[in-house]
Amino acid sequence: MNSAKVWLVGAGPGDPELLTLKAVRALAEAQVVLIDDLVNPAVLAHCPQARVIPVGKRGGCRSTPQAFIHRLMLRYARQGRCVARLKGGDPCIFGRGGEEAQWLEARGIEVEVVNGITAGLAGATRCGIALTHRGVARGVTLVTAHTQDDSELHWQALAQSGTTLVVYMGVARLQQIRSGLLAGGLAPDTPVAMIENASLPQQREVRSTLVRMHEDALASSLKSPAVLVIGEVAALSDATGASLATRAAS
Repeated sequence: MNSAKVWLVGAGPGDPELLTLKAVRALAEAQVVLIDDLVNPAVLAHCPQARVIPVGKRGGCRSTPQAFIHRLMLRYARQGRCVARLKGGDPCIFGRGGEEAQWLEARGIEVEVVNGITAGLAGATRCGIALTHRGVARGVTLVTAHTQDDSELHWQALAQSGTTLVVYMGVARLQQIRSGLLAGGLAPDTPVAMIENASLPQQREVRSTLVRMHEDALASSLKSPAVLVIGEVAALSDATGASLATRAAS
C-alpha cells in the first residue's frame, strides 16, 4: 500500500465479522485512524499499531465538527502518514464519504474508498427480511429522514415508488414520516420493521404498520441507532418469505 493517503473505510453496521478483507488490510497499514462514534471498538483489534482519534458524530449529542475532521485528515496525510477514516456502515451511504473524498482530492491527497455493509441491509437480513424479495418488491430505496437543510422528502414519490423503503435516522421523526407517506397514498396497513442496533448481539426489532409505528416505537422504547424498513417485505421472516412471495405472484 502507498503511504500518505487516506482510506475511507466502511466498518459495517456493528458486527466486526462483517468487515471486508480490504478493510482489514487498510487498517493494518494505517498509522492514524479517525474513528466514528458508531463503529464497534472491536474493529480496532486490526490496527494496534495506529494512533486512534475519536471523531464522533451522533444525533442529539455533541459532535466533532466536519471541518475539523477534514483538517485532521489533511494534516496527517501531508505528514506522509497513511490515514484510515473509519466509518460505521458504508462511507457513501449517508456517511459523508463523497464530500470527504472530494475535499481531500481537491487538495491533492490520494483517497480510496473501502465499502462496508450498510445497516439497513444487515439489520433486515438478520430479521429474515430480504429487501428485494422476488415477487414482493421490485427494488429498494434508501433515504435519510435527517436532511442537511431540514427539507422534507418527496413523500408522494416515495409512497408510489413500489419499492421497499429503508429509512435511516428516522426514529425521532416517525410521526412526520407516517404523515408524509399516508398523504402520499401509502396504505395505512403497510408493514413496517423498526430495527435497533443492526447486526449486533443486542439487535432488536419491532414489527408494526405504517399507521401504528409511532405508538409501537414508544411502547417498546425504540432508540437510535435504528433503521426503518417500510413495505410488504417487512412482513417477511425466514418462515413466511416463501408463502408471501407465492401470494404476491398469484
